[in-house]
Amino acid sequence: MKANIQFNKILIAVDASTYSLKAAEYGITLAKNLNAQVALIHVDEYQTVANISVDPIMGDQMLLLPDLEEIKKESAQKLLKQIIADFADGLNVIQILKTGDIKKEILETAKTWDAKIIVMGTHGRKGFDHFLLGSMAESITRNAHCPVFIVPNKEDDDED
Repeated sequence: MKANIQFNKILIAVDASTYSLKAAEYGITLAKNLNAQVALIHVDEYQTVANISVDPIMGDQMLLLPDLEEIKKESAQKLLKQIIADFADGLNVIQILKTGDIKKEILETAKTWDAKIIVMGTHGRKGFDHFLLGSMAESITRNAHCPVFIVPNKEDDDED
């Protein structure tokens, strides 16, 4: 029995790290080679909460903060546009911005969009850091409905 495997929908998870940008380049190159659809997903894990106390009776001046959520959204949009400009020349790329648990949002989006493969980078934590912080890539790989292509963070000239 032969499996009919077609990687025609590639979901690429990105953040602003160099590891992620390297994964985006790999994923988009793969999409071009396979003539596949591409979606970039960026997940903002936490909403920004500003706890500012102002007491007008004590003469405190009102402190005005710009809308931090809007700034983060604009920054994420800028990141996705830059990735498209750098790597996806002429490709129609779907841009997905989410807020919430990173693993959950990537897995749900992959399933809803019917991704055939997820591409992501890894920070390559080792030892105690890996024990404490875990690996997002590993967690997504264990729970994904489709294959996950993990782009390592090592440079070509790195040695073990």
